[in-house]
Amino acid sequence: MTGSIPTKDWMDVPVVFKPGNYAYTTKPEILRYLDSQKGISLPNAREWNPEDDDWKLPENWKEIIIQGLADRLDRFRSLKIFMDCCVRCGACSDKCHFFLGTGDPKNMPVLRAELLRSVYRQEFTRAGKILGRLAGGREMTVGVLKEWFMYAYQCTECRRCSVFCPYGIDTAEITMMLRELLHLVGIGINWCMEPVANSNRTGNHMGLTPQAFKGNVEFLCEDIESLTGITVNPSFNRKGAEILFITPSADVFAEPGIFTCMGYLLLFEAIGLDYTWSTYASEGGNFGLFTSNEVMKKLNGKMYAEAKRLGVRWILGGECGHMWRVLHQYMDTMNGPADFLEVPRSPITGTVFDNAASTKMIHISEFTADLIKHNKITLDKSRNAHVTATFHDSCNPARAMGLLDEPRYILDHVVEKWYEMPENTIREQTFCCGSGTALNTDEIMELRMRSGLPRANAVRYVQEKHNVNTLGCVCAIDRATLTTLMDYWVPEVQVAGLSELVGNALVIEGEQRQDLTEGLRTMV
Repeated sequence: MTGSIPTKDWMDVPVVFKPGNYAYTTKPEILRYLDSQKGISLPNAREWNPEDDDWKLPENWKEIIIQGLADRLDRFRSLKIFMDCCVRCGACSDKCHFFLGTGDPKNMPVLRAELLRSVYRQEFTRAGKILGRLAGGREMTVGVLKEWFMYAYQCTECRRCSVFCPYGIDTAEITMMLRELLHLVGIGINWCMEPVANSNRTGNHMGLTPQAFKGNVEFLCEDIESLTGITVNPSFNRKGAEILFITPSADVFAEPGIFTCMGYLLLFEAIGLDYTWSTYASEGGNFGLFTSNEVMKKLNGKMYAEAKRLGVRWILGGECGHMWRVLHQYMDTMNGPADFLEVPRSPITGTVFDNAASTKMIHISEFTADLIKHNKITLDKSRNAHVTATFHDSCNPARAMGLLDEPRYILDHVVEKWYEMPENTIREQTFCCGSGTALNTDEIMELRMRSGLPRANAVRYVQEKHNVNTLGCVCAIDRATLTTLMDYWVPEVQVAGLSELVGNALVIEGEQRQDLTEGLRTMV
C-alpha cells in the first residue's frame, strides 16, 4: 500500500561507493611492509580507489578467493557450521546497530552473512552447483567482491546478533573471514592496517618510540603530583618485577584515556604494587582481530614474549576491549598456554584468579574489585560528587569475557549515584559503540553516528530521567568513539574510564590533594 515493495532481489542491488560511505584504503607502503614480515601474507599493494570501476585486482583473483574460502572451511569447523545451519529466521535482523542506524537491509546480520554464504552454496554445495540461484547460490564476481568490502566494514564484530541467534551463529566470525578473504587480494582499510604495522614495528598503534612512550607516562606522573601531592615512580622494562602491566597506548597519550591512566598510576602507588611497564609491548589493543588470524597471533604473542624476557610472574591488563577478546577466545589456540608464567595471585589480597589459569593475565577491573572487597584501598565517594554515572558494557569484555559484575561493584564503591540503562541495552545485550573494529575513522563519520544511535538513545534515556552526566566504560576504543558519539547525540554526557573514577575517589596516605572539582580532569 505504501509502494515500498522491493523492485529487485537483494542479489541484484549493486553497492555504490561515494565519499563518506567507505573508509580509506590501505597505503601501499604499509601493505608492503606487513607483507614482508615473517608469517604474514598481505599481497597486492597498490594505489586504488573504491569509487573506480577497476580495483586493480590480480588476474586470478577469483581463484585466490575461492581457494582461500576452501582453506578456511577446512581450518575452521565453526565456519562450515555457520555456513550450513542458518535457516534465515531473521531473529538477528533488528539486533544490529548498523541496521537500526542505517536501515540498509544488507546490514541485517542474516543478510550480511548471506553475502558469503551465497558464494559458499554456489562453490561448495551440490544443490548450489546444480541449481545455482534457485538454491541461494551466486557466482563470485567483482560486484560480489565490492559488496563484501562495503559490508564487511559495516560490522563491528560486536556479536550482539549471536546472543539472539537460536543456532548460536557468530556473525562476527563470518565478518572476520570476509575480511581475511579480502586481504588475500589486497583489499583493506588504512585505519586498520597502519595501527597493525605500527604495533608490529614499535609495539603500539601510534608508532610511539620507547622514549616517547616513557616520556608520556612520566608527564602524567607530573600531573598527578601537581593535583594530589603524590609522587609516582613507575619503572620501565625492569627485569624481575612481579607483574607486567599492559594497557592500550591511547591511555598514555590521548584524552580521555590519559585520565584513566592516571587512575592506574595512583592505584598502583597506593597499594605499593611491584610492577613494570614495557616499552616494547606498549599496546594492549590487537587490530589483528580485525585483519586475520595470523596477524592476531603475532600481535598477541609480543605481550608474552616480553613477559618471558622480563621474568615477571603474571600480566595485569588495562581497560581495553579487543585485547580481552583475543585473550579469552583465541589465546590458548594461538599462543598458549603460557606455562612459563604463574597463575595470577594478588600480592595484596592473596586472591588466586583461577579464571586466568591458562592465559596468566587478568583485567584491571577484576584486580580492583578484589582490592575493594578486601578493604585494601580507601575510597571517598564524595570526591566523585560531580559525577552522576551510567555504565556501558563494552562488547568484548562483556559478551566475550563475561566481565559484567566487577565494573558495577566498583561503581557502587566510587560514585554516589549511578543508573543502569534499559535492560535490553546492557550486559550481554549491550549495544556497541558503533565504531569498533577500526571503524573509528573520520571519513565515515555519518556512518559512525548512525550506527552508534542505538547506544546513544539508551544514554539519552538515563540522561533525561536521572540527569546522568558521565558514561563509564572499560575500553579504550569506547572512550574515543563514545566521546564523539556523545558530543553529537547527547552532549550533556562525558565519557570516562572506570579507573579514572577510582583514581578520583582514592584516599592515599600523605596526599596533599587540591580541591579537585572535576577529579583528575581539574585544571590547576
